[in-house]
Amino acid sequence: MIESSTTEGAHVSEGTSSAAAIDRGLRALADGNRRAILTAVRDEPRAVGDIAGALSLSQQVISHHLRVLREAELVDETRDGTRHLFAVRTDGLAAVREYLDGFWPSQLGRLKAAVEAGARGTVAVEMPEGDSNSGRHSNA
Repeated sequence: MIESSTTEGAHVSEGTSSAAAIDRGLRALADGNRRAILTAVRDEPRAVGDIAGALSLSQQVISHHLRVLREAELVDETRDGTRHLFAVRTDGLAAVREYLDGFWPSQLGRLKAAVEAGARGTVAVEMPEGDSNSGRHSNA
């Protein structure tokens, strides 16, 4: 079943679970503390106390953000004795990455067109509103 959802103004047409994963992932990544936590656990699993010390945040704050990251499937939690270790879940980042990768082809196409226009000596010049030359091109 295909459903659509809107994520921060961008239209997402995916399977229901994929769209939900993208939404959760983008919401989780919208917070700077959560991005810092992901960076802290990117290379190796770390305990809450280690993360808190590295980021100068309380363990309670770190635990809250880790819960959001777990629910978004962006981190995994494992136990080592009494310690809970957290690590980046790369497959959890895949849905968000694939969604964002979809924006590159159109942007690269625009860049290519701009470069080709510049090579031909025609460059679009954007003028302030109300200027009589608005929308005209100049030859470089």
